Amino acid sequence: MKISTKGRYGLTIMIELAKKHGEGPISLKLIAQTNNLSEHYLEQLIAPLRNAGLVKSIRGAYGGYVLGDDPSKITAGDIIRVLEGPISPVEGIEDEEPAKKHLWMRIRDAVKDVLDNTTVEDLANYNDDGGSEGYMFYI
Repeated sequence: MKISTKGRYGLTIMIELAKKHGEGPISLKLIAQTNNLSEHYLEQLIAPLRNAGLVKSIRGAYGGYVLGDDPSKITAGDIIRVLEGPISPVEGIEDEEPAKKHLWMRIRDAVKDVLDNTTVEDLANYNDDGGSEGYMFYI
């Protein structure tokens, strides 16, 4: 399964909204500028997210978007399903021979498990301090 730009940018929108949760609406223009993305493309992605109830739009001079629910209740799986469709590593899984069908189902279930157990709150609060500080050379 390959997540397209739609899914990746959709996650970006939701993470940015989660980071500012409770602070009022955020404009797509600000999200686009912060992440060096096309505002026009983000506008295309926000409609299905709004229709699914994952975001709400606020009109007016200081309008923008807010999350449709608490960040701890919205999963990466919710977002990916809205923007990408069903989660499946291959098409026509039911037509496969039993051994391959079992493999595809295990892969699908593992991906679903990760996506459905990762919230936008988790992503917004992610802190990469797992040893990425670089190498230390001693002379």
